[in-house]
Amino acid sequence: MAIELLEVIYNRNSCRNFLDKPIEEWMLENLLEAMRRAPSAGNIQPWHFFAILNQKIKNKLANAAYGQGFIAKAPVVFVVCVNPIRSSLGYGKRGRSLYCIQDAAAATENLLIAAEAMELAGCWVGAFNEEKAAKVLNLTSYLRPVAMVPIGYPVQKRGPTHKNSIEKVTTIIR
Repeated sequence: MAIELLEVIYNRNSCRNFLDKPIEEWMLENLLEAMRRAPSAGNIQPWHFFAILNQKIKNKLANAAYGQGFIAKAPVVFVVCVNPIRSSLGYGKRGRSLYCIQDAAAATENLLIAAEAMELAGCWVGAFNEEKAAKVLNLTSYLRPVAMVPIGYPVQKRGPTHKNSIEKVTTIIR
């Protein structure tokens, strides 16, 4: 089991080309569950997740992401939002400025790994206009969108991408 999980992690990479095929309902539910189970500082869970299946909304989100059209072509687009106020109640300024973002990142990675495990693929998109995305989703003032993740069936099988060596990115202090 551990080896299978590591293979999923090692083989995961970004996908921007999706088949025109909806994902199944059980997949959507499991992807949301994987996000919900992510760790968060103090177990505050300062997130709110949107799963966008509506084509008009996906088109508007792609526009808010500076015209990244592949976003609109995915069967589902997840938008990960945080509530910085909720984090600040437990951790003050650091919770508001850092911990809620870290928590959202953990949920986003869980989403991508779960998608890969189900032979789906996705792309973590951070390049978007937050104000436009918030307007598209009609967000309340206390929710901040921090990631868009289009998910779907990849057009072609992908392999691992180049990553820097462990030696290049790591310092081990004994």
